[in-house]
Amino acid sequence: MLIMLIFSMFLSGIISFTLNRKHLLLMLLSLEFIVISLYLNLYFYLSMSNYEYFFSMIFLTMSVCEGALGLSILTLMTRVHGNDYIMTFSSLW
Repeated sequence: MLIMLIFSMFLSGIISFTLNRKHLLLMLLSLEFIVISLYLNLYFYLSMSNYEYFFSMIFLTMSVCEGALGLSILTLMTRVHGNDYIMTFSSLW
């Protein structure tokens, strides 16, 4: 039952990521939702297998770095272009 809940969280994050591909902020939010569902899956796997949780701390560190990088790119694009719609940037395509 818990696996189905985590899988549905992951699948809804993937669907929202693909449907909101024109808006960078919504893409970042759905990407963080995917990371949270992957972290829950990793945590429950490690707790069921009686392993240590060191790898989950490394995963959280990498996901925080990914989130900070995404927000810095969002800030840069908003300052340069004035909005965060991907399809209006002429430098990307």
